[in-house]
Amino acid sequence: MPAPPASTGARILVIDDEQRILAFVSRGLAAEGYVVDVASDAAAGLRAALDQDYDLVILDLLLPDRGGHDVLRHLVRRRPGQPVIVLSALSDTTSKVESLELGAQDYLAKPFSFEELLARVRVRLRDARSRPTVLTAGGLALDLISRAARTESGRVQLAEREFLLLRELMSGAGDTLSKERLLATVWGYRFDPGSNVVDVYVRRLRAKLGSDVIKTVRGEGYRIDSA
Repeated sequence: MPAPPASTGARILVIDDEQRILAFVSRGLAAEGYVVDVASDAAAGLRAALDQDYDLVILDLLLPDRGGHDVLRHLVRRRPGQPVIVLSALSDTTSKVESLELGAQDYLAKPFSFEELLARVRVRLRDARSRPTVLTAGGLALDLISRAARTESGRVQLAEREFLLLRELMSGAGDTLSKERLLATVWGYRFDPGSNVVDVYVRRLRAKLGSDVIKTVRGEGYRIDSA
């Protein structure tokens, strides 16, 4: 007789408009000890993914109210590091590559076996648990879960764009990051719109964290020292 599944406590959100798939996947994952929530459209799924903390999101690309790639792009931008498996009837290389480039960790085409999906879920959850949740650089610590920074003066809560900008600078600690790169990674601009938005948010971070935390490298960009 097979042993009952161990309770993992991991929370998984499944976003798919096919009720048969939702029922099949959610029942199977629940039987393995996972806590599963479901959403049958992009709006409900994105709202749940942003309002609550999930260890993994399983996302369909063909949703009735919004493209899955758009959902993925918005989710990863708002929640950097959110593990996502794309589960889609689109099996072409272009869809797979775009999903992975937008931040999905894995891609599984329909039709699929539950055993393969379960194996990929276990791998992604294991990877997520081994991933650091705190960045440190230049006397700062940044909690990627609570989105708060810690300085010698104490804990500092950050607004969304402040967090994304600081995360990018700390991830590249020791390197000078150009405004063009920051515009692309934090604001999603693929061109320089002539805006001073990067400078404005750097000033905001300096006001919260200290004037000497972020260095200006004239003509090149901004840098946070690694030590």
